[in-house]
Amino acid sequence: MEDQDFISFIHNVKAKSGIDLSLYKEAQMKRRLTSLREKRNYKTFGAYFEALHKDSSLFTEFLDKMTINVSEFFRNYNRWEVLENKILPQLYKENPKLKVWSAACSTGEEPYSLVMLMNKFKPLADIKVIATDLDENVLKKAKQGTYIERALQGVPKEYVNKYFKQDDWQFKISNEIKSRVQFSKQNLLSDKFEEKFDLILCRNVMIYFTDEAKATLYDKFSKALRPGGVLFVGSTEQIFHPDQFQLESVDTFFYRKTNR
Repeated sequence: MEDQDFISFIHNVKAKSGIDLSLYKEAQMKRRLTSLREKRNYKTFGAYFEALHKDSSLFTEFLDKMTINVSEFFRNYNRWEVLENKILPQLYKENPKLKVWSAACSTGEEPYSLVMLMNKFKPLADIKVIATDLDENVLKKAKQGTYIERALQGVPKEYVNKYFKQDDWQFKISNEIKSRVQFSKQNLLSDKFEEKFDLILCRNVMIYFTDEAKATLYDKFSKALRPGGVLFVGSTEQIFHPDQFQLESVDTFFYRKTNR
């Protein structure tokens, strides 16, 4: 009965929101949702869903807790150095105006990091980054572009001085950087992707998905890249058989779409 209660909850959430929780690793997702349900004093997932259905603020809280929002500027900095010194120079040789996407962008640190880095190669007017996430709350925070000092610990000092303005205990990213990022809501697992991207970043998100969902995503990302375009994944998301997805490894956690 307990399993059926959870299965029905997953079905109802998908019908209401389009979010398919069955594509996430079950043990992790069930643990998180059980904790949230018990915190709100609902004995069953059925009762919890009824409350979610009637109370929009409760449903917003559920979405916020369900999605994974871990982000920081220049996360795993040595990989960003590879992006700067190896990947971007090659991509810019092939196309002076790159089409770039930060998927599952969370609170905006990744796409803003990308704009700052790309500004080493091109004027800001020539830079545009598409950034998407499932969670509307984190997208609001991303658009604000305001961060506490601790969030900037991975940002090179030259970038802090050039692109941020301190306001009491907060740091605001410059409007010039913010204007180069286009934020929108997107469900990676169910929505269609744009195509002909030169560079896609999707980092530290796929570890929460089932193997089947990962394979679906890798295939979708590959199809969204132009031949020669590059997919940049997180430090725990190595693709062990990239050729299955028409990809080849060009450096650790970087995969180029092949021409075949």
